[in-house]
Amino acid sequence: MSIACGMHGLDSVAFCRSFRGPVRPVADVPSLLALLDRPGLDDLVVLGPAVPDDEVARCVARVRAARPGAVVVLLRRAPNLLQRHRGLQAGVDAVVAADDVAAAGRACRTFVSARRGAGSGRVITVHAGRGGSGTTTVAVNVAAALAECPSRRVCLLDLDLVASDLAVTLGLERGRTLASDDGADPDGMVTPLSPRLDCVLAPTTPSALRQLEATSPEQLLAALAVRYTDVVVDTPAVLNPWVHTALELAEHRLLVTTSDRPALVALRRTLDSLDLLGMRRDARSVVVNRSIPAARLSTEDVERLIRSPVAAHVPASADVVASVNARVPVLTHLPHSAVSQAVRALVRSRLPVHATGPHALAGGAVP
Repeated sequence: MSIACGMHGLDSVAFCRSFRGPVRPVADVPSLLALLDRPGLDDLVVLGPAVPDDEVARCVARVRAARPGAVVVLLRRAPNLLQRHRGLQAGVDAVVAADDVAAAGRACRTFVSARRGAGSGRVITVHAGRGGSGTTTVAVNVAAALAECPSRRVCLLDLDLVASDLAVTLGLERGRTLASDDGADPDGMVTPLSPRLDCVLAPTTPSALRQLEATSPEQLLAALAVRYTDVVVDTPAVLNPWVHTALELAEHRLLVTTSDRPALVALRRTLDSLDLLGMRRDARSVVVNRSIPAARLSTEDVERLIRSPVAAHVPASADVVASVNARVPVLTHLPHSAVSQAVRALVRSRLPVHATGPHALAGGAVP
């Protein structure tokens, strides 16, 4: 059973039809709290547009106490970046547009399926303070390293909707892209790369990009997390709604920089932004890409500039160029290279594959 609070009658009917499950509508917050005081096995609580923003945190706290296994979804009309952030910080599992109630119902069905799947995968988001730092190289090879474990099934998701370098880097045709489905069933988006590694490529045509405006990032990540043990997200150096959501929902964030001062200053600004957004410091790792001793910046110098510890150095190497020209990950093309060894060490130390249990799609506050 599910509960929908603050939705109009016709919207509740449309939501119930697309959700394909019984939904109990309640008119307002007091009615919801009274219902939660009674025993129940509800697996979804929807806070509709009529629920005031200042009541969301109180509702979520009561749901977590009374129905700890329930998915909490906040519906807002044309939600902006600030509304998404505030909703996730209040503890909801997802913020979904209320403009298309049928699509919201399908999204909630995906969220509930993800929660029921005890092995729901973790989201790992790769981000940089400025372009050209090598996020795609790091994301590709981290995904390849995770896929080396026979028990893992990995998805590499390209959210760079401008450059969309992943397809070019791996020599993949764009027959299927992020815009090939509505997010409820991502099978139509997937391009296989290797037996345990699939890719979801970014679209490039203007019409496909416009189609993405109706897609919920939370719904897509939840759907992928049902199918894969690890979802590695390659992002551009901007904080648009897609990137913000990928950062918010990540279990771990890899922040990539090079060792030149402008890149380090840009990363420092990015780290400050993540702190302001309340994202956990213990769930992020700084990776210095194309690291060279001749740069004359020691690890201590870098950490002083960015005011954060460095988790890994990936050395500068012609092996990366060779692998890109061969259109395969470095770990596949040259498995014993220094770059391959550095990426595997990063995965072992910061992204251990022996972690078990479900991974919640939720961000966290700075401890």
